[in-house]
Amino acid sequence: MNTTFSKEEKAAMRAAAAEAKAAKQGADLEAACLTAIAEMTGTDKELAETLHQLVKKHTALTAKTWYGMPAYTNAEGKVVVFFQAAAKFKVRYATIGFQPDANLDDGNFWPNSYAVTKLTAADQKRLVALLKQAVS
Repeated sequence: MNTTFSKEEKAAMRAAAAEAKAAKQGADLEAACLTAIAEMTGTDKELAETLHQLVKKHTALTAKTWYGMPAYTNAEGKVVVFFQAAAKFKVRYATIGFQPDANLDDGNFWPNSYAVTKLTAADQKRLVALLKQAVS
């Protein structure tokens, strides 16, 4: 079994450690999120900006970074939804994912992350519904 982490995985772990330290020191976590988005390019940046705008407009979640990527936490500080850029792990699609504190349960089997290459108006409407359900 190969237990070697990729360069990207190691960078994500370093980012998580830096985020924890910054949070303890009272850093502006939303500014860090906006910086992470600003550093993205192309479709990743467009998707992250759209997600950020939808989260801010339709929920009371708080922005921060999580493993170097934009994430949004509930009042208890737990990540509810996050964005993972395609470029982060050199894959063909970005991911919008929901953590266990998202109220998306639907029986015994439901999706908790979504591959995304574009967010049309219809996609955004669906995403807003998911965000609202996640924080309900």
